[in-house]
This record gives sequence, structure tokens and C-alpha cells, in this order.
Amino acid sequence: MALGEVQINYYDNIAQIYDQTRWLTESVAEEVADFILKLVCATPETSFLEPGVGTGLNVLPFVKRGYSVTGIDISEEMLDQFRQKFNETPPNLKLIHADASHLPFSNHSFDVVMTVHMLHTVSDWRVFLDHINRVLKPGGFYLNCQWITPPARKELEDYFRAILAKYEDAKQKSKHINAVIKKIDVEEYFHSRGSKSNYFVAKEWIVKNTVKELLSFFRARAYGLCWQIPDETFKIIMNELEEFCIKHYGSLEEVLSSKAKFEIWAYRAV
Repeated sequence: MALGEVQINYYDNIAQIYDQTRWLTESVAEEVADFILKLVCATPETSFLEPGVGTGLNVLPFVKRGYSVTGIDISEEMLDQFRQKFNETPPNLKLIHADASHLPFSNHSFDVVMTVHMLHTVSDWRVFLDHINRVLKPGGFYLNCQWITPPARKELEDYFRAILAKYEDAKQKSKHINAVIKKIDVEEYFHSRGSKSNYFVAKEWIVKNTVKELLSFFRARAYGLCWQIPDETFKIIMNELEEFCIKHYGSLEEVLSSKAKFEIWAYRAV
């Protein structure tokens, strides 16, 4: 994760529940890793960097397979969750507690830099991409990745947003965040530097949760759209959402099943 006071606080706050409230499992991550290793033509010497590494969900398979992995994150609690996945931190894993939007590495340090749904968290995405370009070795890969939210979860998010929009302050913050995200143009940045992109779906898989489970994730404020809402307003919104879900789905025990995707836009350094 990158910078911002609210983000620092909340990534620390949700570190212990982060993995269980997301939809990338370790087994799926292993299959995604297989795809990435083939994509970048990895050798045993290939080195990886993930700014905003969090709990390590995306790069854990690389560490287990012996690749050199460096992760940087603003949340010490998130990094601690990553460390706890090992009896002791392996020598091929380096974790740095710092703002992930500033990469404290020398030029041409890594073969692969990957970010996963984090560009919108940096204060200046062009400067951040300058850093990525700088630390990549010639011929190295930048992988701009996303886990696409399963449609059933996205539908519930939309119901949450619809209720949230009734509260003007929250509505304005939401509009501002969306406007910032839309301005990011990674394609233009790399194309202007002579790099062409390739798009891949590394993995598709089915995600299942009960409505009750998903509501519990919202109540725990596991997602960014919940973070800046005042406590009293948040309580009202969640009560309204639960009432809506009972009517809409018929039961909080209803299982919502839909397909998730791991998408990659790959750019090669020149």
C-alpha cells in the first residue's frame, strides 16, 4: 500500500483481516505466479519488486520458489502479516517499511516490478512510474495488475454506494476519488517512452460468499469506500444495507457466486 494518513491508519487496522476479506486465495496466487513466470521468461536469478506489497498475497509464491523478492509498504502491520506466513523471514525476501510511491533503490535494480491495484493510492502517478522505469533493468517488465471484483461482490458494493450517496458529504468524497482514478493513463506514459503493452487474463476463478459474510466484511471496514465515513453515518448505512439485503436476496445465508479475474497489463523496459 502507498501513502496517505487515512490509508496508513486503515491498512494497519485491517491487516489481520485483509486476506480473508479479499478473494485471491493462495492456490489461485500459485497459478497466477505460474503465468507470470512464463510471461517474463524467468530464470532462477530473476528479481521481483512489489511496491504496496501488503500481506504478500501476490508475491508469496515467488518467495516460496526461491526467487529474490523485495516488498515495500507503508503499513508495518501489513508487513507483519506477511512475515507471519513464514517460521522466519527467508533470505530471498526483503521487506521495507516505507512509502511505496518512492522507491529507494538504485537504477536498474529489478527484472520485474509489479503493482496490484495500487496506482490510485500514490500522490503523483507519473513520478511513481518514473521510479518504476528507473529501477527496472533494460528489458525488464512492469506488470500493472488488478484483481477484478467478482460481479456478485460488485453488485453488493453498488448497493452500498447507492445508500452512501444519500449522504452528501460522503457522496462528494466518492466523486473526488473516482475522478482521481480516471486520470491515470499508464498506456500513454509507456507508449510515449517506446514501450508497448500486452493485456492478459492470468486466471479466472469462482468466488463464493454468503451475504452475511460480505456484510461482515463491510462492517469491519475492510474496503476503502468505507474508511472516511463517520461512525454514526456508517452504522445507519450498514443497517439500511442489511435490511435491503434481506429483502433483495431473501436470506443473509444466500450464497453469492461469481467469477473473479486476475488481469495484467505488461510493459517491457527499453
